[in-house]
Amino acid sequence: MKIVFASGNEGKVKEIKEMLADMRIELVSLKDYRGAPEIVEDGKTFLENALKKAQIISEFTGETVLADDSGLQVDELGGEPGIYSARYAGEKATDDDNINLLLARLKDIPPEKRKASFCCALVLYGKDGTYDCFESKWPGMIIDERRGNNGFGYDPVFWVPQLNKTAAELPPEIKNRVSHRGQAFAKLKDALKEKLNVGA
Repeated sequence: MKIVFASGNEGKVKEIKEMLADMRIELVSLKDYRGAPEIVEDGKTFLENALKKAQIISEFTGETVLADDSGLQVDELGGEPGIYSARYAGEKATDDDNINLLLARLKDIPPEKRKASFCCALVLYGKDGTYDCFESKWPGMIIDERRGNNGFGYDPVFWVPQLNKTAAELPPEIKNRVSHRGQAFAKLKDALKEKLNVGA
């Protein structure tokens, strides 16, 4: 079964290919399509943005599309950066730029008040216009010191208390199981096996 992932983000594509490795699914990204439309992510929630991406890319490619919108929500900052996670420090911001801004905003906040969650909304959009949604959260804390070289985005400063590591210190096989995206993908895989009879 062919699924188009509605992103050109190589970090995400790599993670998702690993998560779907045990299924008979050919996952391709937007980099395989020329002239893909630029999508303005103007939804108010992760789910709204994921659904908009999935619908537009499905209409463009004529294929079943998987779209995700995910990001970091910090309680003490009223849910920031939220849906603006990828562009928190500006449209052309790097991961480092975004982390630097986040840490600057949390400069005077004590460790016990730095609760945060990674959130993920997944939409699987069929060629017939029907779709399924899967959401999940991964709780943690924000620390000041970057740790680890795995992952991307805010992973180096996202501390997972149960594992005593940052997300960037986790090996991919563990992160892909426990993360917000991993949990949402577990729900997606169950639905694929049940609805489409796609299995290992």
